[in-house]
Parts: sequence; C-alpha cells; structure tokens
Amino acid sequence: MPLPPILRNLPLPIIGAPLFIISNPRLVIEQCKAGVVGSMPALNARPAEQLDAWLAEITETLADYNRAHPEKPAAPFAINQIVHKSNDRLEHDMQVCAKYKVPIVITSLGARTDINEAVHAWGGVVMHDVINNLFAKKAIEKGADGLIAVAAGAGGHAGVKSPFALIQEIREWFDGPLALSGAIASGGAVLAAQAMGADFAYIGSAFIATDEARASEAYKQAIVDGNSDDIVYSNLFTGVHGNYLKPSIRASGLDPDHLPESDPSKMNFGGDAKKAWKDIWGCGQGIGAVHSVLPVAELVARLEREYLDARRRLAL
Repeated sequence: MPLPPILRNLPLPIIGAPLFIISNPRLVIEQCKAGVVGSMPALNARPAEQLDAWLAEITETLADYNRAHPEKPAAPFAINQIVHKSNDRLEHDMQVCAKYKVPIVITSLGARTDINEAVHAWGGVVMHDVINNLFAKKAIEKGADGLIAVAAGAGGHAGVKSPFALIQEIREWFDGPLALSGAIASGGAVLAAQAMGADFAYIGSAFIATDEARASEAYKQAIVDGNSDDIVYSNLFTGVHGNYLKPSIRASGLDPDHLPESDPSKMNFGGDAKKAWKDIWGCGQGIGAVHSVLPVAELVARLEREYLDARRRLAL
C-alpha cells in the first residue's frame, strides 16, 4: 500500500513524538521546518480554548514558511488525541482540529471508528499507537490509516515487545504506514527502523533536550547526563506502564527500584495527570545518544548526517 500523499517525500523519515506538557507550537514549528513531522498533544493547550490559538499559530507560521521556501517546504504536523474515556476534552479538541484541518491525528489509548471517520471527513490521516499486534489489528479494523509500534524502551507510555518481534508481526498482515517507537535517538537507529520494515522512526526523548522544548533545564540536563540505566518502567503515575527518569522519581521522595503497582482502572489524563508528568519525567532508553541541549535544527541536522553515514556504510 502506498503512503498517503501527506507522508510521502519527507526530507527525513522521522515523526517527532507528541510530548505531554513539553511539546508546544514553537517546538512543532521548528520540527516541521527542519524536515520532520512535528507533533503535540491537544491536551498540552490549557485551558482548552488555547488549542485554537495554538493551531492558528502553527498553521499560519508554516504557511508563511512554505511561501518563502517553495523549494524546501516544511513537513506536515500532527496533533495527538487521547481517546481514553477520562479525556473529557476530546469532543471539543476534535472540533478545533476539524476547524484547522489538521493533516495528521495521532490517537492513543483507544481506537474509535467515529474519531477516524471525523478525521477522514476533513482529509486528514490517522496514525494510532499500539504496544502489541492485537491492538494493531483492532486499530486498523476501526479505520486507522497507519500504526505507531511502541516497542520496549520508548519514553512515556510504552510496551514491552522487542521492536524486531513487533514490527515483524505487524508487517505479516499490514502494508500501510508504520512508524517505530522505542529508544531511537540516532540516525543509525532511524535507518535500523526502516531495515526492520518501518516507514518512519518515531522520536520523542531526544527532542526534550532541545532549546524549543517546554521542559525545565533540570529535565533537559538529566537527559544529557543519563543513559538507559537511569530509566525505570512503572504504571504508578498514570495507571499505564511507562518509562521514567530515576532522578525525578528520587526527587519526589520515592525509591525508583521499589515502586508499588497502580490500579489500571484509575487511569486519569486530566489535571492530576498533568501534575504527575510535571514532577515525574518521562523518558526513553535511547538517551545515551544525547550529549548536549541543542536547537531543534541542529538535532535534526545531526540525525540526518548520521542517517546518511549509516546508509553509505551499508552500501560499501
């Protein structure tokens, strides 16, 4: 199956993952201008009315950029929608996305036919994130256009499957758009994702350590200083298993090596979740490749150099 037109001919096969609290219009715009799909969660706009202003800023700024640079237009942008029942803003946020005809909608924590149909009605594309093959099949059955395979090592909410197993199982039956998430923070890892069968690499944690990201300087520096040994997998904070930085857990007075289990039925993505994610820092296992805080443009340039170098090495 060919890629939807909006996802074809990207300068780099990278989708920037939506980062709860951290992604903002400035980050999204700079990602797109650098040639990767920029994204943010709709829930980052608080109060809800702010989403309209943010989408206006993104669409107008990118339109101006494209008029000034017809030879190298920006990549498209995406908005992430949490489809779980605890998100009481979903209907409002979808209406705002419809107003601006958001080109790509990333759905998480639930697949719904009506949401997919709404996006298709304005000409958008739906990418749904999944942690296993069963959820992948359900998402496509309900009308998603593509999948984001969230493998072991991904930042924030993540699965436990090896990327080799997850991509192989999905590719046995699905030939549509497929992104891979999980400890990808170098150009070589981007190429490896493609070699496994993915169309795109889905990168989140590396973009936290950028000038444009709305994260504290301590958070950014913890990513620069850390590696995979500094990541802990727990469902304590939102009811869904995810990967977090140990230093932030210790700073909250908890022992990251002896965390209790949470009740999954208590999942919450309202105000309490925002507080939890502000104090406890989500992060993936790939941060060993991040050595400094950079502007987005410089990070993407590094990824591109590494990606092209890896391709050249394999061609020898």
